[in-house]
Amino acid sequence: MFRKTIVLIIIAGFNAGLCNAQAFIKTGDLLSRPGSKGELTINQDQAIDTLISRHISSNRKYRTSDGRQGMPGFRIQIYYGSVRNAREEANKVMLQFLNKFGEKKAYLQYLDPGWYMVRVGNYRTRTEAYNDFMEIRKEFPDAYIVPAVIIFPDLIKD
Repeated sequence: MFRKTIVLIIIAGFNAGLCNAQAFIKTGDLLSRPGSKGELTINQDQAIDTLISRHISSNRKYRTSDGRQGMPGFRIQIYYGSVRNAREEANKVMLQFLNKFGEKKAYLQYLDPGWYMVRVGNYRTRTEAYNDFMEIRKEFPDAYIVPAVIIFPDLIKD
């Protein structure tokens, strides 16, 4: 009985520590800028701050491979390998892609323990990626569309 009580206390303390680790963000903190001379007063229900904090924490999982904020989308994977010289092969495939399709973005990614991949494009939907996929597949027959975290696309085209 004593052991069960100790275990329950430890588990409850651990869970309380996890809940306490989540940051609570207030709306005023988001809108205030350091060095600004004005004053901002916001009168609102505290539940709104809770919803904003939840929204921000749920979006933290969408980070690109270089750590920038992104969104769920798709890319076309043209190389994936873990052989001894995978880095050199990935760089060679990426250079070959950029020579053939210079206007498209290409990304070299590394995953532990030694996997290298080359993915291209930033597509919001699989349908959007399909036209480029058919063109790329002529040069890289092993290419396929994969879900990925992509950078935010430009909505205003010049």
